[in-house]
Amino acid sequence: MTVLPLDGESDPVRRGIIAAINRLLAGTPHRSNGRLNVTQLAVEADVKRWHLTHQHTDLKDQFQAEVARAEAKRTAAVQQADEYAELKKQNADLRKHCRHLEARLEIYATALNQLALENAALSGRDADAAKVRTLPRSRRLP
Repeated sequence: MTVLPLDGESDPVRRGIIAAINRLLAGTPHRSNGRLNVTQLAVEADVKRWHLTHQHTDLKDQFQAEVARAEAKRTAAVQQADEYAELKKQNADLRKHCRHLEARLEIYATALNQLALENAALSGRDADAAKVRTLPRSRRLP
């Protein structure tokens, strides 16, 4: 992943700094510990820190801007992952609750049908007329 192109750079120090920026942002450092700060950029580029803070401040600023963008992307990705996990948990809870309610509904329908039959038997009406008929059910969710 190349964040900053080397095109048009003839200064070997600037080329080394740009290559180091690209390596650090790609997560493949050669000399440093990989932390995304100016000190580790200087170590990775094999230059003194003052080259970045006094001589090539534009590269330092570009590096810091890219680091801020990468951190914002990472934070957003973590937040989205957390939200996704929470939604999955809520979905599982709602499905469990729905299954519980469907089971209770079956029990209540059976009890209601039994009570209607007993009522018909006690009142002397035809048992077929007293039966509770179930309506076709919609497709169940898995």
